[in-house]
Amino acid sequence: MATIKDIANQTNVSPATVSRVLNNDQTISVLEETRQRILQAAKELGYKTILERQTEKHIESAKKTPKVGILLCQTLEEEMSDPYFLSIRQGVEEELLKQGITSTSMFRIHETGSNPLIHDFEGLIVIGRINEGALKKVSDHVQNVVYINHSPDDTLYDSVVIDFVESTELAMNHLLNLGYKRIGYIGGVEKEHINSGKVKIEDERLTTFEKVVKREGIYNPSWTFIGEYQMSQGYEMMKTALELEEKPEAFFIASDPMAIGALKALQEANLSVPSDVAIVSFDDIEIAQFTSTPLTTIRVHTKEMGQTGVKLLMDRFNGRKIPLKVIVPSELVVRQSCGAVR
Repeated sequence: MATIKDIANQTNVSPATVSRVLNNDQTISVLEETRQRILQAAKELGYKTILERQTEKHIESAKKTPKVGILLCQTLEEEMSDPYFLSIRQGVEEELLKQGITSTSMFRIHETGSNPLIHDFEGLIVIGRINEGALKKVSDHVQNVVYINHSPDDTLYDSVVIDFVESTELAMNHLLNLGYKRIGYIGGVEKEHINSGKVKIEDERLTTFEKVVKREGIYNPSWTFIGEYQMSQGYEMMKTALELEEKPEAFFIASDPMAIGALKALQEANLSVPSDVAIVSFDDIEIAQFTSTPLTTIRVHTKEMGQTGVKLLMDRFNGRKIPLKVIVPSELVVRQSCGAVR
């Protein structure tokens, strides 16, 4: 490889001058004829500046790394209103960079109809629930697909999920062990994207809640409130619950944002948490520990879910053929809202 000294010898100028010219130093005073002679000699000798070599290395590296797409099943508004999915995406993006994959593109499901680049990926990470048929319509030939927070077919696709049944039982058993008998539920509607839009599907938090209270002989259907997974909906449904003649003494609330809305409604009604109403929620988003009454909640390791999804995809690129399903454990975080800590 040619050096600055080689160019200096051929052009009869100092190595310092050659270096400043090749690095486009605007402060150097040199005849234009000398500048052109240096540039011509560098070209003939095949000399490349550090910047040029770094650029070539980056381009070559980009060619070798697979192109990965991230498909989000949530609108931007839905993602902002519920940090659960935002945290998963951040975990995916951080791990992709850690793995040296910079050739990535992100799409939201409602954008894919007009974007042909969705077909150019060697790997696809799907965050959220999408029907297999809808996925094939979006990208019909991507071989390496990893689902996060959903597992449509364990025999075909890698997936990273949590056990909603076990997590809900953990929350409910905690309330039951504290002696609560009148337990209500506030939650949202789980939806899956299909070719024609969205359909409602089973929410295992709700079905597990119902199974537990029926088993204990304390089921009251009027204590179950279903809306959308939004903070404002948690607020409105708690206000509705407080209008009942016989009110629940505790609630399992299926997301932290909804629980934060419910806390606001209880505060406006001059009710104390947990003395008047106890709460256990779900997610353990960052703000859960800083609410007016810190939330007892099920901690879901969302960032680790995203990171694990990327690792599964990398494993596929390295030759693994058998699909894997990873169940990330959750845990109960006890704070003041349930009454166990006063």
